[in-house]
Amino acid sequence: RGTSSNPRPKRPLTAYFRFVMDNRSAFREKNPEASNTELVKKMASAWKELPASQKQVYEEARMTDWKRYGEQLAAYKAQLTPAQAAALKEERRKQLARRRSIRAKRELNLLGKPKRARSGFNIFLSENFQESEGNSPVAKLKKLFDTWKKMSASQKQPYLQLAQDDKVRYENEMKSWEAKMIELGREDLVRSKKQRLKKKPAETAKQTETAKAKASSSGKKAKLKKSEE
Repeated sequence: RGTSSNPRPKRPLTAYFRFVMDNRSAFREKNPEASNTELVKKMASAWKELPASQKQVYEEARMTDWKRYGEQLAAYKAQLTPAQAAALKEERRKQLARRRSIRAKRELNLLGKPKRARSGFNIFLSENFQESEGNSPVAKLKKLFDTWKKMSASQKQPYLQLAQDDKVRYENEMKSWEAKMIELGREDLVRSKKQRLKKKPAETAKQTETAKAKASSSGKKAKLKKSEE
């Protein structure tokens, strides 16, 4: 993958994919009208019902290839320079991160996590994208972004209000969803209290100043009372 002139050895197929490769043509002949999705389901069902003795044939072939793959991979890594080895390691780290991210998103979708609240611009974008001028999606996006920047505060207000309403919807749905996740023992998916109560810096600063003013006022009153006594 660009780290060496010699190609990296390919990972061996799993036992199931070996079965698919061997039998796909036969399944297609028996089910000519089936879609690719339906065909995959039929082959997956056939694999589950396959006797253990027949599955073992594919599993042994996989193990043989894995042993050969291990030897080829060791030889491939041995001829890499330190820079190439570091690049290969970084590439592998990014691949694993992408896979974890995809798996996490898929799991959240299956668990029914609410969709995030949309911003005012996103709402404006979705309502006007189809009619926007431009020969490509990128051109349309740029055109709408420029239009949004030139809009007055009063023109943006309806979209900002919709965004605020959507934010309320999101928070309400998230509270219900997080309560359900806690019941299922998935506290790891629940936002921390700090995230739920996250405030704008300006708002937080204002509250801090108010608290300090109250504390100062209370302190002055206490000192005045004490001097009077």
